[in-house]
Amino acid sequence: MLTRIVKMTFAPEKVNDFLSLFNANKHLIASFEGCSLLELHRDINSPTVYFTYSKWQSEKHLENYRNSELFNSVWRQTKVLFAAKPEAWSISGVFSSEGNS
Repeated sequence: MLTRIVKMTFAPEKVNDFLSLFNANKHLIASFEGCSLLELHRDINSPTVYFTYSKWQSEKHLENYRNSELFNSVWRQTKVLFAAKPEAWSISGVFSSEGNS
């Protein structure tokens, strides 16, 4: 399992454009082969900073998505909305307390 985190900072006047674009495509991304989770988070102190958090069955599944027409179309429309260069990390879990009380 691979987790992908992408930090995106938008121009204030472009946030609603991004949210509309995300909402129009989130089900397609979440149902892409190999994607087991897709979440969107917003920084609580910076309302123009968003993070996508996704889980992929393997690095190959993520790469297949990143090379797909879906990704290219969404990313092409998203990157023009940025106020800063996006940052991305691919990570693997070491520990999780999820499911434990």
